[in-house]
Formats: sequence, structure tokens, C-alpha cells
Amino acid sequence: MAVYGMSVIFFLTVAVIFFLIPTALVSAELATTWPKRGGIYVWVREAFGEKWGFIAICLQWLQNLVFYPTALAATAAVIAFLFNPLLAENKVYNLVVIIVLYWAAILINLRGMKFSGIITTIGTVFGIILPGIILLILGIAWVADGQPIAIPIGWKYVIPDLSSLQNIVFLTGMFLFFAGMEVSGVHAKEVKNPQKNYPKAIFISGIIVALIFLVGSLSISMIVPLKELSLTAGIMQTFTVVLNEFNIAWMIPIIVLLAAPGMIVQVSSWIAGPSRGLLVTAENGNLPPFFHKINKNNMPVHIMLFQGVVVTLISFVFLLMPSVSSSFWILTDLAALIYLIFYILMFVTALKLRRTQPNIERPYSVPGGKYGIWVFSLMGIGACASAFVLGFIPPIQLSTGGLLFYDLFLGIGVLVAVAFPFILYHLRKPSWKKKIVLD
Repeated sequence: MAVYGMSVIFFLTVAVIFFLIPTALVSAELATTWPKRGGIYVWVREAFGEKWGFIAICLQWLQNLVFYPTALAATAAVIAFLFNPLLAENKVYNLVVIIVLYWAAILINLRGMKFSGIITTIGTVFGIILPGIILLILGIAWVADGQPIAIPIGWKYVIPDLSSLQNIVFLTGMFLFFAGMEVSGVHAKEVKNPQKNYPKAIFISGIIVALIFLVGSLSISMIVPLKELSLTAGIMQTFTVVLNEFNIAWMIPIIVLLAAPGMIVQVSSWIAGPSRGLLVTAENGNLPPFFHKINKNNMPVHIMLFQGVVVTLISFVFLLMPSVSSSFWILTDLAALIYLIFYILMFVTALKLRRTQPNIERPYSVPGGKYGIWVFSLMGIGACASAFVLGFIPPIQLSTGGLLFYDLFLGIGVLVAVAFPFILYHLRKPSWKKKIVLD
């Protein structure tokens, strides 16, 4: 987001109002009314039947498979600064690191949720929060010291150039970075006076999240010139510039040794959830018996191994694109497009259930009654549809191999992601519905 400079304020505001808040409020109603294991699978199944519930959970699972290589590419870029920063832009290096780290994360998750949860907590505190605080402090110190600012400052730069859609296509990726708020909905019923306090909490957290993104993005954009900024290595570029300027470059390896493990466990924390959600569909006969196996730690072994193979194959995109940054973006874009379809389905589900099951007890419901659910759902649908269209426009800031290749890659990727659950559901057999087998 740092590539937008001051106009990141505009994009963050749009994303919070039209996507983050509607997503959180609508998913909270669904999660508290149908709190069964399975999440989106259960919600959509209640509204449209087994087939569409299976399609929804598959879309959530598939977008994660596309997103993992991008998150690990950012991790590879951080690790590169421990040896040679130029490695961050080396395609083969990125491919190898992505594959090795992903399989390591799978092995961690196969140990069970308790073990991976401990690792995730430690990694988040020391690998994400602490380096983030250090980055903010360095950004403030940079400005206070009177160092040159790499972007123009002023309110007139907040509104981006909207004359060309190519200038705003990163908004699609920004929606992906705000994705996942539906997970918090399961806790809404535990809140005291949820009708009042849950939406208040969402608005407050939305502001906090936006501020963290804003300050972090501006810290990077003010220090590293846009023409030198890497989508994967931008954070470490910022650390390097500031620490060298203040003659404390010895801290760079420390930052790497803090941030890299933290980023790895963040990826690890996302592996188990969608896999276990897909396992619920296996219990209902939507997956072949091969995917029914769980180990002694209650983890879906074959599902996780299969997704490891798929992620490995997807990662080879880094060898096809003109640069590491363009590979990072096109996979981020594809993951966002798949997730946007998922969210549109979620909003439509909420509207359908309000109409077909109006009298069911809802521990939490979207503010504004029947008008509120329509307003927030339509806001979310409109935002997702707009971002989906923007996603097929290549950004002006990157070389992406030409418009035809770019759109064909994304179009085929979305088509495969949508067709996969339809085909699998069509091929299912009565014999697939069986008790999960302990491996």
C-alpha cells in the first residue's frame, strides 16, 4: 500500500467503510445464529443447500492456497537481508524458500492445534508486533530528524488520480488484506449486550486496523522512493535505509531474526483452519475417501498434504513473471478475486436467510433491522463486485507481462477455482459418506 503515498488514506477509508465493516457485521449475525462447526459451509448450506455450502468452503480453501506463496515471498525477502538483499529479487531463491517454508509450516500444523497455537502466539508477539513497533518508531525518528521525505505531503495528495483505473487497481489487493473478519463473528454472542457493543467494537477495531496500516504504509513510502520500492522487500528496505542513516545497521540481522519467524507462523496459523473446515464437508460425503484421514492430533493429514502439493505447483508462477514483485501481485490479485466471490456469496446468503428464516432466534443481528441487513449486504456486494472488475486491470506501477497474459492468467485461475468444487460435487458417490478414519 506504500506505493500510493498520501492517497493510501483514501483507499483505507473506502476499504473500511464499504468492505471491512459490512463483512464483520453480516458475518457476526451468521456466526451467532448458526454457530456449528464448519463456518461458511454451514451458513450457505442453510440458505442454498449442500452443493453451494461445499462450493463456498472450497472457495475459501482455494484462495488460501493461492495466497500462501505471496505471504512466504515476503518472508523470503526478509530472510534475504540476512545474507544478500539482492536475493529478494531472485526468482529461484524465492521459489525454493517458499516451498521449504510451506512444507515446514505443514509439519508444524500436523502436530495439532495446541502446538501450532503456542508457536503462533510467540511468533506474533516477537515477530510481528515488536518489529512493527520498531518500524513506527523509526518512521517518527526519520521525520523528527529532518530527513528527506520521498513522497509529497499535503491533503491535496489524499485523493488519487481517478482518471485512469490503472492507478487504483491495488485496491483489490487491499480488500484481501482486510479479509478474514468473518472469523471474529463467532465471538459476537459472548459479548455483553452484543447488539450495542459488538458493532461498536467493530468500528473501533476498524479504525485501529486502518491506523496501523496507514502509519506503517506512510512510514515506508516516506523513506523509500517509489521507483526503488519492492512489493515483497519494502519493509526491510525501510529498515535498512533508516538503520544505516542512524549508524545502527547492526540491528538489521536482529530485525530479520525477529520478523522472519513471525511471518512464517502467521502463514502456519492459516493452514489448519480452512483445512479443518473442508474436513467437515468430507464427513458429509463431498470428498473422496482419500481425504477423510486424520492423524492422532485430529488434523486432516491428506487434505493438508494435497494442499502442499498444490501450493508447490502454484509457486512456480515466480519463474514465469517478469519480476518477483509482479509475481507477488498477480497471485495476490488472483487470491483476492476468488475471495471476493466467496464474500459475495456470504452477503447473498445473509439476505436469503433473513427472508426464509425470519423468526429464528438471532443472538446478534445487523443494526437497522431488515433495512440494515439490506444496506450493509448491498454495500458489501457492491464493493466486492467493483474490486473484482478492477482486479482484471494490470497496475501501472508494475510490468505484468502484457494485458492479454494478465487477464488470461487471472481468468483461467478464477475459472478453475470456481469449476473445481462443481466438478468434485458432481462426481461424488454415496460411498464417500463415511466416518472419518484415524490415520
